[in-house]
Amino acid sequence: MSVDPEPISARDAAVRLRRRPSTFRKWRERYAARVIGREQRRIYYDWRDLATIDGCLARGEEVPATPEKRDELRASLRERWQGA
Repeated sequence: MSVDPEPISARDAAVRLRRRPSTFRKWRERYAARVIGREQRRIYYDWRDLATIDGCLARGEEVPATPEKRDELRASLRERWQGA
C-alpha cells in the first residue's frame, strides 16, 4: 500500500515535533530525510519520513538508512497495529 508523501516545511515540522528547524537539516544529512521539493529558500520534507525518524529516535531504535526502508518500517508497524 503506497501512501503519498505529505509535504511539510522545517518550521511547521519543528512545531509538530517540538524540535528546532535546524534539526531537520541535520536529519537530511545524517538519515537522508526525504525532501519533497523547494520553494525559494524553503525546503519541504516528507512529514511521514520525519515522524518515522523521530519515532525511531524516541524509542531508542536504529533509524533505517533510507527513506524506502523507513516506508517499509511504517508499513510493517501499520500491519502489526491493524492486526492487533
